[in-house]
Amino acid sequence: MTTANKITILRILLVPFFIAVVLYYVNGGGEGYRLLAVLSFALCASTDALDGYIARRYHQRSELGTILDPLADKLLLVSGVVLLSFDHTPRLEPLPLWLVMTIVGRDVLLVIGWFVVHSVCGKVTVQPRGLGKVATVLQMVAVLWVLLKWHSTWMVVLSAAAAVCTGVSGLLYVRDGALQLSTSPKSVASPGKAAPPRS
Repeated sequence: MTTANKITILRILLVPFFIAVVLYYVNGGGEGYRLLAVLSFALCASTDALDGYIARRYHQRSELGTILDPLADKLLLVSGVVLLSFDHTPRLEPLPLWLVMTIVGRDVLLVIGWFVVHSVCGKVTVQPRGLGKVATVLQMVAVLWVLLKWHSTWMVVLSAAAAVCTGVSGLLYVRDGALQLSTSPKSVASPGKAAPPRS
């Protein structure tokens, strides 16, 4: 249990708190709840970079970390975008539904692909991509944008950029999974038995 993994677990534990304060705000109002939602989400987003830095700087990379880190990201972002996809006016402006469907659809596709690759190859090798990190940052900014109640005109531009980066990065990950499947020995067809000669 490294320091980086402890920070990641803290991020996971903060997700239910974030969900709770958002629900309290949209149902009953109270700016204190919205402030807590902003702070908890921002803390989770900032510690995402922190645990990665600690893991690299102090050589604390582990198999557990490779599972927990993306899990923490997905729990935070999916809960955020799904919560904010509903109509909470006049308290909060909803995220565009097409952005939410792009994010959730990509994550569902990647989870299915992970299980397929793992069942065939026994191990999944994930190569982090810069575009995927950009997509994650844009998604986080979109959630914070709604929680901070900033101008809605730029929200459409931000959402479009997040959707494009999310979709393209998902296709790249699918291609990586297909390449891993194609190079696995289990994916090679075994030679069948030769048919007996006719008399």
